[in-house]
Amino acid sequence: MEIDWAALRAAAIEVMRRAYVPASDYPVGVAGLVDDGRVVVGCNVENASIGMTLCAECGMVSSLHATGGGKLVAISCVDATGAPLMPCGRCRQLLWEHGGPDLLVEALPRPLRMDELLPHAFGWVDMEKVTGSAGGPEVPAELAKWRGRGTVFVHPDLSGGETIWTAYWERSSGAPGSGEDKGILEEGPNFPSASAAVAWGSVRTPRIVVVDAQGNLSWAGEGELPDGIPQRWEEK
Repeated sequence: MEIDWAALRAAAIEVMRRAYVPASDYPVGVAGLVDDGRVVVGCNVENASIGMTLCAECGMVSSLHATGGGKLVAISCVDATGAPLMPCGRCRQLLWEHGGPDLLVEALPRPLRMDELLPHAFGWVDMEKVTGSAGGPEVPAELAKWRGRGTVFVHPDLSGGETIWTAYWERSSGAPGSGEDKGILEEGPNFPSASAAVAWGSVRTPRIVVVDAQGNLSWAGEGELPDGIPQRWEEK
């Protein structure tokens, strides 16, 4: 989609002049190009309770959804002089949500992609890794309170003469003196590979131990190797 940056900035300047800024006298305007070609705008709105101030980008995103939704393709955010202005940290997260990593933000000397302004962003993909809402492994609701605790053990088995991998999630935290009773929280299904079993375990806890056919232990979890586990597991 072709972006008319001059027109986008003009729209941002126009709405900037309508900003409500009795506290800071710092008006901000923003205009965004939506993937269906329409332009949505917003200005900052302050409040006597300073923490309730709304950034211009908040108003623009509200307008985006109030007028039909869609995805932001490019935005121009300006200050009182009409010069390009960088969104604050909170608004960068907001823009990521409604424009994604490819969203272009006007800047000098060139527009910047959203993933340049907010590298390593948190988004719904990160949520899905834990909740399984994208169709991945899901922790049963009755076990959700145990997420992040206990240990998953992954080990090989035989089925029909073929090697498969199984896993179980143990309630023990593995920490000496923790006082927690041991017990199996959940037994996993049969997996075609150790990596698939480890993926199942990583949704449940950061503590994952892989036991090979010879009984050797490898650490597939997060952080440093625990005592008694001599090596880190490597995916094959």
